[in-house]
Amino acid sequence: MSEPRPPAVAGAFYPDEGAALAKAVEEAFLSPRGPGRLPVHRRAASRSIRAIVVPHAGYVYSGPIAALAYSAVAADAPAAAILVLGVDHSGLGPAAALSNRPWLTPLGTVPGDPQLVERLTRGPVVVEERAHRTEHSIEVQLPFIQYTEPKPVVVPLQIRTESFEGLDEIAKVVRDAVKDRDVLLVASTDFSHYVPAATAKRLDALALDRIVARDAPGLYDTVRRHDISMCGLAPTTVMLRALADEPLTARQLGWGHSGEAEPMTDVVGYGAVVLEGTPT
Repeated sequence: MSEPRPPAVAGAFYPDEGAALAKAVEEAFLSPRGPGRLPVHRRAASRSIRAIVVPHAGYVYSGPIAALAYSAVAADAPAAAILVLGVDHSGLGPAAALSNRPWLTPLGTVPGDPQLVERLTRGPVVVEERAHRTEHSIEVQLPFIQYTEPKPVVVPLQIRTESFEGLDEIAKVVRDAVKDRDVLLVASTDFSHYVPAATAKRLDALALDRIVARDAPGLYDTVRRHDISMCGLAPTTVMLRALADEPLTARQLGWGHSGEAEPMTDVVGYGAVVLEGTPT
């Protein structure tokens, strides 16, 4: 087995010690901005959640909104594998960069799924570990997954912002890899960046409306046309396109912003969405 990918933002986005990190995750669930309670201990006998949209900022800011989605996941039957679609904030990676390593967090090691990686390694999707070295959008999801899932198996896929046609090509690979397979998709994104709270609420509602409608072209066009600084447009578009043919219903679980955690003039917006189907 290859050496685990070490955490890049432990001690910055979340605590770098296991007990403190577990406490931070629990505080996100207990927050009045989040579920207000810890996840249930009894899980459904079958799975209905196919995908979630969650933020990836520092836990004090976006953790409670992320916890809204992970609380729903925690009540569902565990998935055989989890595909986390992240952002290429640096823009230095390839169009779609897979990791085929286990990942390390202060809560322990998260194993990967070589078979899922093999199915995904097609066309524009390639294994490229260097692209993941400093990126945080996937990493910050892992402690939530470790907290809620009994035996998580995770494949990280970092996606660079492309043309819609380019994202559609990546989505076709993802669709074929997860079709008829027990894989939970996680699209990691924040929404408006560094704008007044009222502006973030107005603009983010436009994007969230398209996500709930499962309208990938509409989301891409809306974000571009209204100049919404949604950093995870690429992974969210890919997720929507990959699941476009599946009979799912999307619902928004919540929205918030960084100014709710501490006073600030300009904020970053966060949303949580779940895509569900008939329990299997």
